Amino acid sequence: MLKLVHTDTDAVDACNELEEASAVDLDELCRMAAQQMLATALLAERQAYLDAHADHVDATGKRVVVANGYARQRDVVTGAGPVTVEAPRVNDKRDGEKFSSGILPAYMRRSPKVTEVLPVLYLRGLSTGDFAPALAGFLGSDAGLSPSTISRLTEAWQAEHGDWAERDLSDRDYVYWWADGVHFNVRLEQDRLCCLVIVGVRPDGSKELIALADGYREDTESWLDLLRGLKARGLAGPSLATGDGALGFWGALREVFPAATEQRCWVHVTANVLAALPKRLQADAKTAIARIYSAQTRTDAITAVRVFADEFAEFPKATRKITGKLDTLLAFYDFPAEHWIHLRTTNPIESTFSTVRLRTRVTRGAGSRAAALAMAYKLLDAAQHRWRRINAPHLVPLVRAGAVFNDGKLQERTTNQPNTQEGVAA
Repeated sequence: MLKLVHTDTDAVDACNELEEASAVDLDELCRMAAQQMLATALLAERQAYLDAHADHVDATGKRVVVANGYARQRDVVTGAGPVTVEAPRVNDKRDGEKFSSGILPAYMRRSPKVTEVLPVLYLRGLSTGDFAPALAGFLGSDAGLSPSTISRLTEAWQAEHGDWAERDLSDRDYVYWWADGVHFNVRLEQDRLCCLVIVGVRPDGSKELIALADGYREDTESWLDLLRGLKARGLAGPSLATGDGALGFWGALREVFPAATEQRCWVHVTANVLAALPKRLQADAKTAIARIYSAQTRTDAITAVRVFADEFAEFPKATRKITGKLDTLLAFYDFPAEHWIHLRTTNPIESTFSTVRLRTRVTRGAGSRAAALAMAYKLLDAAQHRWRRINAPHLVPLVRAGAVFNDGKLQERTTNQPNTQEGVAA
């Protein structure tokens, strides 16, 4: 039977290695491994470049692309913590040619992921004073965002939003729209910022941010400017638009995209009805309203409306908020039943803007209207990649094609049935 016998020296060395290993925690091991792997990858990248240009020689037969030592050491903040790097250099004597590392570009001090996450942390509510202690514990470095860096970021975001707001829309189509005016504070100005927001549904069922503009006031002229701009850049109107009861948007929509069907937001109308009722009746009224918009057919919904109007007849101001605009409150019944849960409210906008309000609370409002608008744009742009598609996305192209739905069910087309969006709206 064979046995492994250690000498005294071997035992001492093994103990020393064990002590050294136990003195290093998991995060430090990850950082050390990342540093070694980065050094190996940079050397391999340089060698690949040298091999690819090995046949380039001068008149004397000497290679014109050769290794040239290492650049000065620098620390790079990565997801594994700060690592010390000596970037391999290349002497490329060819005219107009220069070696540039794709792994570690010149002057890089943070990995792309760390660079990306810093403004996101700021947008999501981390104040500039909190960066140093927060990142010191997470990344092993206090590298954060200074006030001057924040200023440069907001300037870049403003330029990015400006380019996005002028983009060509002729190749885009949005079958459903949600529209809303969202207000929040601007620190250096007296007036609150009113963001005019439109989110749309693409034919594949995915949601996208269509427009974000400063409305000053949520009036018809502000919405007209926005909608006319969208149309001028090639965008067609929606099959259905959902919004609150603000008259400005609806007046502008009827003028610019008159064929679009109007759907009032049930969340907004419920809040308005409850505000017109005594507190003791609000719970019962909320239940009665829910019976209306959750009815399986338009006929059942109208029956529920009559019950609501009779039950709260003593408060005509409250009941008129529903009975006076029943056509626009029940418009969703002419669209697929699978889409009703999405079409009845402007929740896609309201829920996303909660992060904007969080950011403005931390900073007591952005410094200017332009900075606040840019901040909102960056938050929405980041959020839209996580928005889920609407239910039954395969039905969205049918809606755009003019298919007729009755109480949410697709109807067989007759020979004399119009194949237009106006036919659907009717």
